[in-house]
Amino acid sequence: MDRRTLFIWIEKILFATLLALSLPASGELAVIVNLQNDISQLTKTQVVNIFLGNHREFPNGLRAKPLDLPTDNPDKEAFYRTLVNKDLNQMAAYWSRLIFAGNTSPPVQASDAQEVIQTVANNHNAIGYINRQYVDPGRVRVVFALP
Repeated sequence: MDRRTLFIWIEKILFATLLALSLPASGELAVIVNLQNDISQLTKTQVVNIFLGNHREFPNGLRAKPLDLPTDNPDKEAFYRTLVNKDLNQMAAYWSRLIFAGNTSPPVQASDAQEVIQTVANNHNAIGYINRQYVDPGRVRVVFALP
């Protein structure tokens, strides 16, 4: 193999690696609620309203308490990018404006997906999002999915 061919192969391998690293950890994200919550499904608009602080109630009138993943979790970036087409810097600016105006506060930040599941499983009003692979149907209910 000559030097040029070797460089082309290395370039292709690097490109494939970078592409794989830029993709979400794995597939679909799930919005979850407590099993005791009688909500079986939410629309995208309802999820946006809850997580962006526009209307923090479930359709049944219960107050919704949204949970966020930490900023360093790639699923958080994927969630907001897919849900409202905003990156985390844009979301931080969004929340800064709302907090300054005294309108609302951002979702409570959990330390990881396990804390989101634990909090949702133990709190009737909690709502969170996690990678679909972590959903435990014996503890939480999926009410919305993002590809």
